[in-house]
Amino acid sequence: MFNHLAASPQSSKGRLFKEIDSDHNRSPYERDRSRVIHSSSFRKLKFKTQVFIESEIDYYRTRLTHSLEVSQISRSICRLLNLNEDLGETVALAHDLGHPPFGHNGEKALNHAMQDHGGFNHNDQTLRVLTYIEKRHPDFNGLNLTWESLEGIVKHNGVVLKNIPFHINLYNKKHNLFLDKQPFLESQVAAISDDVAYNNHDIEDAIRAGLLTIDQLKENVFFKKIIKDLKKEYKNIDDKLLMFQVLRKSMSLMIQDIFMETSNNIKNFKINTTDDFQNHNNFVVCFSTGMNSKSKDIKSFLFDNVYNHKNLLKKRHKVEKIILNLFKYFYSSPNKLPDDWLNKNEPIERIICDYISGMTDRFASRLHKELYE
Repeated sequence: MFNHLAASPQSSKGRLFKEIDSDHNRSPYERDRSRVIHSSSFRKLKFKTQVFIESEIDYYRTRLTHSLEVSQISRSICRLLNLNEDLGETVALAHDLGHPPFGHNGEKALNHAMQDHGGFNHNDQTLRVLTYIEKRHPDFNGLNLTWESLEGIVKHNGVVLKNIPFHINLYNKKHNLFLDKQPFLESQVAAISDDVAYNNHDIEDAIRAGLLTIDQLKENVFFKKIIKDLKKEYKNIDDKLLMFQVLRKSMSLMIQDIFMETSNNIKNFKINTTDDFQNHNNFVVCFSTGMNSKSKDIKSFLFDNVYNHKNLLKKRHKVEKIILNLFKYFYSSPNKLPDDWLNKNEPIERIICDYISGMTDRFASRLHKELYE
């Protein structure tokens, strides 16, 4: 349908470091996807928090399962729009690689520790992981992904105009990612796929954790209608099966809405070339006004009933303390860092930040217990 707007592997701006591609059966974006999946940072997402910290229950989502779910939604939407599925999937798989242990609370604590040294945010750290921390080649640091993949990952939340984060600012000086232009449509797809994923999957995990019930879910107008329609269709359906069907229907409605609204935007805004969407004043890939309002209502519902639930808040204060204590420990005793983290030509604060942000929840908890308890 819109294949003329898809990112073309043949027109890729290439990689920062030139490589000879010996495998001519795979596109550059397929290689990027493989590099992300085979990275150690991707594997560690298995033990990093999505919503529920250090959960002992196997059913809750982690950063890894969340990233896989986002990539699946991204691929589906790219296929509907006839965009490049490989690029959409790569951006989705990589978008959370910079998350520290304990999710956004770990991020908050690290940003506080680094407030006088360039700060910390997970999107900035994702680029740092991909272009500096991961090491797979003798001639350069990072995974050496294509320009399009890096551009999409950096801008999956939109253009970066003011207060450019620490590493994005450094990297952009040697590899211009056009921070003031909108990203490729595939990256826009990955961004909204993230919203679809957590608007639905965080609901499921919260119900499984006992923080929410199906009856409470009816307080949200969007879910109330879905539940009503499903109960009419399936008589005497139990709550567990109802939950699965509600989320299945919800995601289908959201994906269909994105497809229709994006199609209309491309036609109405006369988006005929790459330049057209890169210079557009906003994302072309988006929800309709009605669905966007419903999405915001779901986010508010989740904040009120899940993210700020007293059972989660107790753990959050604890994990923020863990991060800050670990930072203080390594700052006062930098010689305690592993050997391969020493002798880097960088400020010690940034080295410590990189080391802690790469930890998994359980490793950080275990290390803190050894040091302080």
